Amino acid sequence: MAAPSLLNWRRVSSFTGPVPRARHGHRAVAIRELMIIFGGGNEGIADELHVYNTVTNQWFLPAVRGDIPPGCAAHGFVCDGTRILVFGGMVEYGRYSNELYELQASRWLWKKVKPHPPSSGSPPCPRLGHSFSLYGNKCYLFGGLANESEDSNNNVPRYLNDFYELELQHGSGVVGWSIPVTKGIVPSPRESHTAVIYCKRDSGSPKMYVFGGMCGARLDDLWQLDLETMSWSKPETKGTVPLPRSLHTASVIGNKMYVFGGWVPHKGENIETSPHDCEWRCTSSFSYLNLDTAEWTTLVSDSQEDKKNSRPRPRAGHCAVAIGTRLYFWSGRDGYKKALNSQVCCKDLWYLDTEKPPAPSQVQLIKATTNSFHVKWDEVPTVEGYLLQLNTDLPYQAASSDSSASPNMQGVRMDPHRQGSNSIIPNSISEIVNSVKSEHTAMKGTSVKNKPDLKASTDSNASSHSSLAANASNHNSCVVDMLRKNEGPHTSADIGVLSSCLDLRTVIPETSVSSTVSSAQTMVTQQTIKTESSSTNGAVVKDETSLTTFSTKAEVDETCALPATKISRVEAHAAMVPFSKETPSNPVAMVKAGERQWCDVGIFKNNTALVSQFYLLPKGKQSISKIGNADVPDYSLLKKQDLVPGTGYRFRVAAINGCGIGPFSKISEFKTCIPGFPGAPSAVRISKNVEGIHLSWEPPTSPSGNILEYSAYLAIRTAQIQDNPSQLVFMRIYCGLKTSCIVTAGQLANAHIDYTSRPAIVFRISAKNEKGYGPATQVRWLQDSVAD
Repeated sequence: MAAPSLLNWRRVSSFTGPVPRARHGHRAVAIRELMIIFGGGNEGIADELHVYNTVTNQWFLPAVRGDIPPGCAAHGFVCDGTRILVFGGMVEYGRYSNELYELQASRWLWKKVKPHPPSSGSPPCPRLGHSFSLYGNKCYLFGGLANESEDSNNNVPRYLNDFYELELQHGSGVVGWSIPVTKGIVPSPRESHTAVIYCKRDSGSPKMYVFGGMCGARLDDLWQLDLETMSWSKPETKGTVPLPRSLHTASVIGNKMYVFGGWVPHKGENIETSPHDCEWRCTSSFSYLNLDTAEWTTLVSDSQEDKKNSRPRPRAGHCAVAIGTRLYFWSGRDGYKKALNSQVCCKDLWYLDTEKPPAPSQVQLIKATTNSFHVKWDEVPTVEGYLLQLNTDLPYQAASSDSSASPNMQGVRMDPHRQGSNSIIPNSISEIVNSVKSEHTAMKGTSVKNKPDLKASTDSNASSHSSLAANASNHNSCVVDMLRKNEGPHTSADIGVLSSCLDLRTVIPETSVSSTVSSAQTMVTQQTIKTESSSTNGAVVKDETSLTTFSTKAEVDETCALPATKISRVEAHAAMVPFSKETPSNPVAMVKAGERQWCDVGIFKNNTALVSQFYLLPKGKQSISKIGNADVPDYSLLKKQDLVPGTGYRFRVAAINGCGIGPFSKISEFKTCIPGFPGAPSAVRISKNVEGIHLSWEPPTSPSGNILEYSAYLAIRTAQIQDNPSQLVFMRIYCGLKTSCIVTAGQLANAHIDYTSRPAIVFRISAKNEKGYGPATQVRWLQDSVAD
């Protein structure tokens, strides 16, 4: 974690949609990139459900239906997959609730649920300010504040320390309440505390941690409950314990519990001598507890004043949500007095990256030409950009130092005509974050209407056709093929021409789902696709019925669509040769890697890039400027070098967030095309027939002469592939002039099921002209989970 002085808070200043009114006592949970907020109070208790998409910076009000609960504040709010549970809270002044509601976010459907009471004892009484924590299929309720008076206008507070367990049914509904028998000393009664649940990686025993709260005076004690033995204990901690507080937030990311804000003693007050009479104030202090070592670390102390508005101002009753390794904070109340007329609600939304982002997936090839690559990689959640680098065996000279260039020039400058529309041209990464992103990113393998249209690339699945025989040991594919006599046998090195073109992981799908969502809102969907028509960069696969051997129905997991969901069942893409070397993570423009240096292609906002050149760093110069906490070169001072035909290039990519540049991905290797070879076949289609399947395709859009023949290949099961699943073995199933072939059920029975991403049968198709075979198109025909 960064030192306190290096914390890089970001305020979200650019967003769209109906922003909820400021409030306190609300609650929030996350479903993928969505932050879902309910309840709270400010000039009346709020009853709307608000959703914020952290990728698109868009607020929206979903059209909820069903048993819509009344507005409430200081309630319990947990998320289990795509369902949300709401328990208790204040529904009006002095009147509290003990009702339980369930929201199915896949349909925005509310339902009032009635759990069975405990076998012995009473169900939970109406309350507010309790903790409500989820682990597995159970929710754990602890403490809160009840009103002893039957008259809501005559509030007689009673602090609680009772403990309940609520068992959930799978998917929807609940079983009932129970009152576990606990051991050890029970924490004192309290409300407005926090409770989180954490399980160490090397221990199967989950623990619940209760911190702080209010019982007439604020508390700073930490309690631990072992959920397996139901034993309470008070762990000894190291470091500086945060001040006593209530109405704070506690969020777990990794092995750390981050505590922010809340009501704390006013400066100068001695809480030991007069805990009930002292003044209280809001705070913006920020600490974390390492749950493995029980050590507190202060990131922002109560004494640190913020004169530059560079972090959230003091607040209490706010909400905090962890999305990936990023913490979001919204609203809450401010003010030094407890009197209602002195409380001012904050209207701001902030986030903080708690650690550097993980390494992205390997770079994947969409299209290769003689002097460019169109590449992509899997998105990393909650990042602000990506640093793409390459190196090559082609000799090149570092650019000579240009004395006329001002060393004080700052910022990143790239040529959008050469690098594509994804290039970032900011003076700082924060410009990326604060701008409204026009590309709406869906979840878990989905794409949406306004993603860049990659179908316009006619040879979009093409890649290098040139031989990599000299580097055959680096190839992860070989072909078992009965070839015609006049061609001679294909060795694994020869077939490296093919394997060097093929990517086992690229997915850029577009498939219509049976239902769509209005453009006014986002929906989290769970449904099954029965008929798919996938278009992947010009390769279309239709899959309308089922073989007896392979089922082609797909379950869509908790997918967010905005504004309409598109999900692929078939992936067609160009090729990649994984490169096994580990990569250094030094984020400067040129880094030693073996005997070659890494060069920056640039920093990109999205997870695709059109690469036609790269930057050369002058010898002995670093030209480093800051992007967040990351050092990157000032590209405006650097010279560029174009890609060269028939040349192999190695790629790696790293993600960037507010903590800096994360580790680099594994290395991928691609080769630019040599003029004169045919492009890759396109518009691949699969349909069922009585013999098996019908595989068809369109000729290359750039044949570079007459097409003499096509070859189609099928990845098959072998002992070799079982020993090394990443090394696919292919058998040629067709060779001829026709642009279609039949793959029999007998051939499919021998097919290998590739599990590098989702289970799929893999085909490859390539064209040959007078010069030879060009790049191949690879199609992954997605299957349900089947045994290989």
